Amino acid sequence: MLSLAKLYASMALTVLVVSLISIIILAGVIYVVGSSISLEFLLGFIAIVYVAQWLLSPYIIEAMYSVRPLEKGELPWLERAVEELSIKSGIKKPQLMIAYIDVPNAFAYGSPLTGYRVAVTRGLLKLLPKDEVIAVVGHELGHIKHRDIIVMMLVGLIPTILLWLGDYLLRWGWLFGFRERDREGGLGPLAIIAVGGLLLILGFILNLGVLYLSRLREYYADAHSALTVPNGSKKLMRALARILIATGYLKKRGVRIERYSKLKTLFIASPDHDIYSLTYDIDSIIEEIKQIKPSIWSEIFSSHPHPSKRFRFLEKLALL
Repeated sequence: MLSLAKLYASMALTVLVVSLISIIILAGVIYVVGSSISLEFLLGFIAIVYVAQWLLSPYIIEAMYSVRPLEKGELPWLERAVEELSIKSGIKKPQLMIAYIDVPNAFAYGSPLTGYRVAVTRGLLKLLPKDEVIAVVGHELGHIKHRDIIVMMLVGLIPTILLWLGDYLLRWGWLFGFRERDREGGLGPLAIIAVGGLLLILGFILNLGVLYLSRLREYYADAHSALTVPNGSKKLMRALARILIATGYLKKRGVRIERYSKLKTLFIASPDHDIYSLTYDIDSIIEEIKQIKPSIWSEIFSSHPHPSKRFRFLEKLALL
């Protein structure tokens, strides 16, 4: 079970390892392949596209999820809670938004062009009691407090570059490498193709490290809600359980939940996690979920911890 001290250490170590290995690999590729292919323009282009996507992402997110600003006085209880929690968290109050989708969820996002924003979905407001909505918002404020949007963007930059570069080298080797096979110096086409394939594998592995960091940051945001919202651990567990049940119910009704999975790393609960229950006893459902022992394969490709682990983590925080 993660303790707060262990959580902090795990996050710091993951950032260090993923970043350091990524930089070493990228430097090695530039050294080995640089004499055969000019990579400066390509690397610069990839970095510019990646940063541009980050800067423009709020507009993309709002278009995808039908997000609009919350009007002043529309939900005074939520505005008041966000203001109080922001002060308690030591951050500037983010702009409150509503996403017009029925899937119950919430997410924090933003860039230097827009500032930070916190969105709750229409489904979340319909489903959850007010105190549980506030616990969910406390989690999202934790992401802002911990600068998770920037941290994940920076840590994921070089592994993403490695994947793009690997794909480019594979294509270049096949399309152009053999035409220049008689050129003296530099790597041959087969060597370039091999480097490209290796980069795809290494980029994939490093992105598993990025996903692991994402799961740790979710625990970190859970802890923020638990420690800033009164009785936050229990309220957040109940909120997460309701979200899981509602997501499972919507899937049973034939709602295509997967269409909301493109940006699932933003959500407080991954659309991939759901349960189907015939009981409405939330506390009993929480106890059932806590007893699940997920395999490593159920988490390794996920941006969020398994609900059973989150519940056990929150339960431990409640004792602090």
